[in-house]
Amino acid sequence: MNDKLTFETKLLHNKHKFDPATGGVSVPIQHASTFHQTSVDQFGKYDYSRSSNPTREALEDIVAELEGGTRGFAFSSGMAAISTAFLLLSQGDHIVVTEDVYGGTFRMVTQVLSRFGIDHTFVDMTDLEAVEQAIKPNTTLLYVETPSNPLMKVTDIRAISLLAKQNGAFTFVDNTFMTPYLQRPLELGADLVLHSATKFLSGHSDTVAGLAIVKDEALANRLYSLQNSFGAVLGVQDAWLVMRGIKTLSVRMKQSQDSAIKLAEFLDDHPLVKEVYYPGLFMHPQHGTHKSQAMGPGAVLSFKLASEETLRSFVKNCTLPVFAVSLGAVESILSYPAKMSHAAMPEAERERRGISTSLLRLSVGIECVDDLINDFQQALDYSKGSSKNKEGVG
Repeated sequence: MNDKLTFETKLLHNKHKFDPATGGVSVPIQHASTFHQTSVDQFGKYDYSRSSNPTREALEDIVAELEGGTRGFAFSSGMAAISTAFLLLSQGDHIVVTEDVYGGTFRMVTQVLSRFGIDHTFVDMTDLEAVEQAIKPNTTLLYVETPSNPLMKVTDIRAISLLAKQNGAFTFVDNTFMTPYLQRPLELGADLVLHSATKFLSGHSDTVAGLAIVKDEALANRLYSLQNSFGAVLGVQDAWLVMRGIKTLSVRMKQSQDSAIKLAEFLDDHPLVKEVYYPGLFMHPQHGTHKSQAMGPGAVLSFKLASEETLRSFVKNCTLPVFAVSLGAVESILSYPAKMSHAAMPEAERERRGISTSLLRLSVGIECVDDLINDFQQALDYSKGSSKNKEGVG
């Protein structure tokens, strides 16, 4: 592949742009579970689809190139990718984890890894001194989400990666919110990048998938051995859907990001909105850090309303976004972290992290931003009117 090509062009023009056997401008979907071998002594490249499949391999090649890694691995879900990556660790290891991490990751760390003797410390990774203090002699991993879910805190990937290397630890980065279009952690020093490809990479709310991309070949071999052992591989139909979604990643992300910036500014000016969490806003505490390591603020933001009552009225009266779990689709998705993405986190832990019952997360789609703003305006107006009416009763 020509390294001089832009990222946008590489999304379409890679070694899998057409099928060499037929010229078809689409990766063939190979449903075979097993593959004929020509002799007892010589096996072909593929033998069993859990171990390797040409359709899944095409996706893995594409994402490895986009993230600047040596190898990619496609899993049956984002959590399958994250969980398998965690199993690179061993009993007695300790990990330092982003404080307001995704609820599924929180559950994996606190309820599963802890049973196998892998200890953890949650820390605000915007505070490098706090991260350094959390590192122990047996710390083998610094696990980063940046921006974090759902409070959009930004971690300095370069600084964390350097700190990890100084302590003989790995750095894993969940890059789901940014995608390689906006942020490439391996180029900033990270060892392994993770994605819920269900989100922006696929982009159409029609598949569940996970990805892991590794820079070091030795680490890649270890991860492959785990993937082959546990078998949580991505099916070929889903692999094809993710590849199709990747082709339009740049145009979708650009449209969604442009709209997210305008929506964040609108919400930040509204009296019923107490706080907006979005690295694209100047007042975001880590605005400068994010700008130094990413090519844009992305299409996800969170905002805190005046009260839970206001939130309930707002959600009820919004007509354009779907109210659902997940993010990163062509349609805008409004989520309630306290009862959706972070339901696995105990209430006290959520509150301590600022994930309150008046917080909403918004993944901005590709709708006309003016329509979205008008919809939010009428929903907020209704919430304001409803609140006033209740105040006047009695």
